[in-house]
Amino acid sequence: MAHESRSRRAGVFDIRLIIALLIGVYGAVLTVLGIGFTTDEDIAKAANVNINLWAGLAMLLFAGLFVLWTWLRPLRVPEDGQAMQHESGE
Repeated sequence: MAHESRSRRAGVFDIRLIIALLIGVYGAVLTVLGIGFTTDEDIAKAANVNINLWAGLAMLLFAGLFVLWTWLRPLRVPEDGQAMQHESGE
């Protein structure tokens, strides 16, 4: 008899989404700080680079890549009992 493998998506509990959310929030804060609250003195201290803006944009890109990864390769969780059957050899 053929053995069917049933699974479901992990959804919101996928750790990649939690990481993307945290990195995205920090990235948004840094981007806002870089656009609106960075002075010329701050930029001069950072070798004439608006480091808050660039770091924020990089973090937003990184978070977007994590979300894309989660969407393209969803985490599959076996249904109840399947994991126990596979471990016991039944």
